[in-house]
Order: sequence, then C-alpha cells, then structure tokens
Amino acid sequence: MLGTHLNKHVGLILGFLFFLNCTITISAQEEQQASIPLISYIQSLENRFNIKFSYLNEDLENLTITIPQQTTTLDTILKIIQEKFQIRIEKLDDRYYTMVKDNTVDLCGHVLDNFAENSIPGSTIEILGTNRALITSDDGKFTIDGVPKDASIRIRYLGYLTKNMSVAEFLSLGDCPNILMSPHLEQLNEVIVYQFLTTGIIKENDASISLNTAEFGILPGQIEPDILQTVQALPGIKSIDETVSDINVRGGTNDQNLVLWNGIKMYQSGHFFGLISAFNPYLTDKVTIYKNGTPSAYGDGVSSVIQMETSNTIAEQWKGGAGFNLISGDFYTEVPISNKLGVQFAGRRSTTDFISTPTYNQFFDRAFQDSEISDQNNNAVDDDIVRDEDFYFYDFSGKILYNINDDHQFRLSAIQINNDLKYVETDLTNNATSTSLLKQSNTSVGGQLQSQWTERFSSLLNVYYSRYNLDAENVFGNQSQLLFQNNQVIENAAKLDTEFKLNDRFNWNNGYQYIETGITNATILNQPLFQSEIKGVIRIHAPYTEINYHSSENKFIARIGSRFNFIENIGTFTKLVVEPRLNLNFKLANYLRAEVLGEFKSQTTNQIIDLEQNFLGVEKRRWILSNDGTLPVTQSKQGSVGINYEKNNFYIGVEGFYKSVDGISTRTQGFQNSNQFSGEIGSYEVQGVEFLINKKGNNYSTWLSYAYNKNDYTFDSIVPQTFPNNLDIRHTLTFASTYTFKNLKLGIGINYRTGKPYTQPLDGNEGLDTDFSPARINYKEPNSSRLPEYIRADASAVYSFPLGRRVKANAGLSLLNMTNRRNTLNRYYRVNENDEIETVDNVSLGITPNFSFRIDF
Repeated sequence: MLGTHLNKHVGLILGFLFFLNCTITISAQEEQQASIPLISYIQSLENRFNIKFSYLNEDLENLTITIPQQTTTLDTILKIIQEKFQIRIEKLDDRYYTMVKDNTVDLCGHVLDNFAENSIPGSTIEILGTNRALITSDDGKFTIDGVPKDASIRIRYLGYLTKNMSVAEFLSLGDCPNILMSPHLEQLNEVIVYQFLTTGIIKENDASISLNTAEFGILPGQIEPDILQTVQALPGIKSIDETVSDINVRGGTNDQNLVLWNGIKMYQSGHFFGLISAFNPYLTDKVTIYKNGTPSAYGDGVSSVIQMETSNTIAEQWKGGAGFNLISGDFYTEVPISNKLGVQFAGRRSTTDFISTPTYNQFFDRAFQDSEISDQNNNAVDDDIVRDEDFYFYDFSGKILYNINDDHQFRLSAIQINNDLKYVETDLTNNATSTSLLKQSNTSVGGQLQSQWTERFSSLLNVYYSRYNLDAENVFGNQSQLLFQNNQVIENAAKLDTEFKLNDRFNWNNGYQYIETGITNATILNQPLFQSEIKGVIRIHAPYTEINYHSSENKFIARIGSRFNFIENIGTFTKLVVEPRLNLNFKLANYLRAEVLGEFKSQTTNQIIDLEQNFLGVEKRRWILSNDGTLPVTQSKQGSVGINYEKNNFYIGVEGFYKSVDGISTRTQGFQNSNQFSGEIGSYEVQGVEFLINKKGNNYSTWLSYAYNKNDYTFDSIVPQTFPNNLDIRHTLTFASTYTFKNLKLGIGINYRTGKPYTQPLDGNEGLDTDFSPARINYKEPNSSRLPEYIRADASAVYSFPLGRRVKANAGLSLLNMTNRRNTLNRYYRVNENDEIETVDNVSLGITPNFSFRIDF
C-alpha cells in the first residue's frame, strides 16, 4: 500500500512539472509574438543583419508589428513588411535600404451587369477629387495606377445606377474584382413626336414643327437645307411669289411672321430680293415653327413664329465645313478653346458680281425681267430695254459660348446681312437711262444667360439690339430727277423667362419682356422738291405666365397661359392687349391623338407695300409702326382642332382651323387696283383644313399634302365689303417622294395650287377714265378674277462620299421647275403714255439648275 501511495504522489509531481513546463513554453511564445513598434523592430534588423534603413519617422511611427516566426531570411521579412504596411522598400547596395510609405495603390477590375453578368464596355471610372478618369475596354475591364488610398471611386454607365465606393472598400473585394452594376429602371412617359417627310423634320407634342439641320435628309428641288425654303414643305406654309422673304402662313402676309435668330427679332430674312434665305443653315442647329398654340413667351407675329437657334453646346473638337453652289460660297466652323469656352463662326458671299451662271441668270430674270406686257388688245408689247446690274450679297454670323460653371452659361451672338445693287436700265426707244442704287442690311447682337438656380428653378435672360436699314437712290431717265428713300428700324429688347417645377406633373413659367422699336421713313425728291421724314417709337411692357401639365404616360398634356402687352406709342396712344394661349394634346386610342389649340396675338410693326416705283419696283416693302389711326395695332384670334395617327412609319394628320385678323390696312396687303393707296382699315378671316399622309420606309419616304383655305377680306368702306383676300389660295396640293440608295439621296415632287385672285378693269371703253390726268383705270369688283393654276415639278440628288478619315464631302444637283412651265404669279394693269391699258404679268422662275459641292470635317 505504501508503494501505491508513493506512486500516486510521484505521478502528481510529474504531472505538475509537465504543466509548469508547458505554461513556461506558452508564456515564452506569447512574449515572443507580442506586438512591438515597427521602428524598434527595424532597428533590431539593422543589428541582426548589419544593414541600415533610411526612412521618415512620421511614415513609420504609430505602426506596430508582431514579430514573425520562422523568418530566417531578410528578404522574407522585408516582403512581409511591404505587404502589411504598403511600404515601398528599395535596396540601394549591399548594406543600405530606403523605406517610403506608399500613399497610392494600383487598381484593376471588371464592370458587369448584375442581372446577366454581361460585361459593360464604355463605363466611366472616375477618381473623385482628381481629374483622372477612364472608360472600360470592350470587355468591360480597366486598370488604373497610382490611385490615392484615401480617394473615392465613381463608376457610371447610362441606364445603370451610379456606384460610389472608397479605395479601401474596393480593395476589400480582392484582386481585380468584378464590379456589379444595377440597371436603372424608370418608367418613361410615352414619347409623342411624329417624324415625317424627311429625316430631321419632327412634329412635337405641342403641335410645333422642329427642323434639325444636322439630320436633314433631302426635299425635292433642294440640295442644301435652306431654312426658309424647307418650312414651305409643311402644310399651310407657302410663298405665293416663290420667295423666302414673303412666306404666307395660313393666309397671312410675311410681316405677320415673327422671325427669330438666337432670340433676336430679324427684320430682313432674304438675299437676292427674297429668292435665297439669309441664314446660314450649317451653323443653325434647330428651327421651330409655331402656326398656332404659341407659348406665351412669344409676342408679335399674328400668323406664325419661326425660331432659329445655332448650337448651344461647346464642340468637343474642332469641326467645320465649306462649300459652294452656282450663286454663292460659304464656310462655317466651331472651335472649342477650352472645356468652358467655345466659338462658332459662319460666312457666305455671292459670286454674282463676277461669275454669271445659269442659276444666276434665272434668278435675275425672276427679280428684274419677270414681266410679260400686253396691250388692251392682248398683243405683246416689245419692251425694248437693256439692263445692266452689279449685284452681290454677303452674310456672316458668330457666337461665343462661355460656361461660367455647371449652373450658369453665357452666350453672345451676332449676325450681319447685306445686299448691294447697282442697276442701270436703258430705254433704247426713248434713249433714256435710269440708274438705281440699293443697299439693304440687318445688324443684330444679342446675349443670353441661362441659369439653373436649384433643381426646380431656372431662368433665361435674353437681351438684344437689332438694326435694319434700307437705302434706295433712283436717278431717272432725264438724269436730273433724283429720288432718295430710307427705311430704318432700331429695336432694343430684354426678356427674363423663368421656369419652376412645381412637381413631376406641373411646370410654371413666368416672364417679362420689354421691347422698344423705333422706325424712320424718309423720302427726298429734288424735282419737284419734296421732303418727308416720319419717325415713331413704340415701347411694350409684356409680363406673361403659363402652366404646363402632363399626366401619367403623357395621356394628357396641357399648356395654358396668357400674355399682357402694355403698348405705348410715344405721344400717340397707349393700349393694353391681353393674349390668352391654349395648347392641349390628349390620347384618343392607341396610335391616335388629338390636339386643341388656340391663341390671341397682336403686333405693332407692319410692312406697307407700294407696288409701282418704290425701291426699284423690286423690294417694295417698308416697315412702319402702328399709330392707332391710319394703322391700328393688328390683332388676331385663332383656334384649331387636329388629329394625328402614326403606326409602323405610316402617318396621317388632319387639322381644321379658323383665324381672324383685325386692324389691317390696304397699304399692307399689296393691292394693285383702285384701293392700293386708299389706306382703308379692315380685317380678314381664314377657314381651312390641312391634311398630310406620309409613308416612310428604311430608305424611302412618300407623302401627299393638301390644304384648303377660304380667305376673305372685310372692309366697311369698300364695295362689296367682303371679297377674296389677295392670298386666297383655295387649294394647294403637293405630292413628293424621296429615296436613299447607299450614299445617294434622290427627291422628286410636284406642287399644284389654284390661282390667286386679281382685279380686272371694266370691259371696253369703261375701263379707262380719261377725265383725269393721267388717265385712271376703272376696275371691276376687287379680286373677282383668278389667275391660272400654278404647277411646278422639282427634282434633286445629293451624293455623299469620304475624302479622308475625318473629311466628308457631298455633291448635289437640283432642277427647279423642271418642265419649264411659265406660271403667272401676279397680274396687274397700268396706263401707258398713249393712254392705253397694259396688262403686266409677273411670271415664275423658268427651269433653274443648281449644283453644289461641300466638305465637312
């Protein structure tokens, strides 16, 4: 038993000794693995391996290290330090080393869709707080070096939610991790636009028409996107005399159109007496046309608004172009000076003063020799006159774009338009020579400041100065009688427009516009001596307001507003004109929508038309101001209802309208009968229907448009009081088609319209009253006769081809009036020196070819 007891004690003693040994061993190990300052450990390495480290104390202080076990080599220890503390260690020689704390890191990754895990090429990777960014490759991968460790990363791609993360978060995902992006799901409202006729022409949800010149396709007879020629392809917009400076919208005269360029009102719109648009289409980015339902921000223009805008964004890289046709040459350029500053410039000049082309000859004949004269027995009169001319035109425009910051952008625009003519006419029969000089110019400068104050509130400040001047000098056949005439318009204006987003459904627009317009008309005749100078100034203060609403999925869209015009003609009258506006668009069924439009409008500037000798008998229009006496403020009321259907590139649109315009004068309407100079005040009413059917395919477009207008004057003092308007074109029909084959665009079309009204003399001897000196013509009821119908067929072709990696070129050929039909545009009567009535027919362009060549880069 003693042995057993002893054995137990020996066992306990041995067990105690074993436990004590283990405890001492563990304690020793823990002591060996305790964290110590990194600097102390580096100093121990210097002693152990007989080396020296160079480092900054601030890079290593406050860092601790657990002494690594089983690390017998220096290289292994240094590798552990580099990986653990992101310290770059460089060996200078066998004994000396440098240690630098690395504050940057190299990153790589792969951006994927989190739904199907497909690569997302072209994603943007931004290092916030720096100017460094890149996009992912075609397989969605990226690598970026030297990223600060305290930076944040932003990953973006259109259609996906933006992802933000710190570098530490990025590193925690591992080496070259997959970055999963979540799609941005948003229920979009139905897009309500109708693209018809050719590319670049769109009918918007507010019934306006937008023209995008950069995307413009081709129209019959056009090889360049002439802005004011293009708008005439739309139903309800025509030029009865084939010019761009006399556009008639729903039976209105040209001066009843408000023409804006970058927010500046333009008083001159054409070159070559209206045959060519004065606005360079290659710098113009967008054109918007309102025939009805105009926003309350626009005053003036009782018939329409034509708004032209050049590009409002700074180009990413330098681009431009140049070209020529058989009338003129032009160029344009857009230059980004920096990411905040850019410049645009365009210029054009005619070649008409040193090159005579078939196109120029036809245009000249149309402007100066378009008359066919016959006597009272309908026999042709030999007009034995020799004509000589020296004519040229030019225009240039520019724009400075400056982005003050992300929320404020400033734009400065300027345009100059000039026409110069010297015209000599020699009558070989009487051996008499008349000389005429004419200079016509428009100079305009305007500035715009666009500001985004908050996410919901923005403003646009627009200020401009516009000056129009026309000087005409006529030296008559006796070389001693001189007539000088001048028409000058100076306008200063400022407009502040604000927009406040009440919520996702409502926008509230408010604004104020101030316009000061001064017009001078001067006439000087030396034999007999006569001098006249009429000046006037009108000031308009116009606050306006408007509410915009769109329902879910755009089933109902509304714009309701009003404009308040406080009009003051200095020393003559003051007047308040209230102009309510209405624009409704709503869904009737799938693919079928209706629109209801209405507006009251007014204008205080008009053009008087003297059709005999003023301004050479060619440019016959002079701007004048309303005076509430001989010419009141012109006011209009218009309402329309339309239906639009589009499915599978098949469009049908029909719109009926009624328009009433009051406060017109016979002097502004172009009468050529006994009422021409009477100055009677009256009104006109237009009732009409516009119809368009258009079928488009991948490479073709075919359309048929038709317009019916019944346009009647009412003048209380004329018998009869109601009779057809001078612009009463009852039926207008256009059928056209375009086709694209690879780089070739073709267009062909035919235009038909009934003849315009005119007034004939009484039959027989009653037609001439010889009791007066000179004799006068006795007329039948005004506009009781009509000219023959107008028919014209046009064709055009444009071929595009590359000239280099960045240089594109195109060549175009067009034919206007390809059948050479001699359409009569106007007819009037005059008394010759033998007291006989002569008939004067103004005829249209004959067959007119044109060729163009352009390069763009």
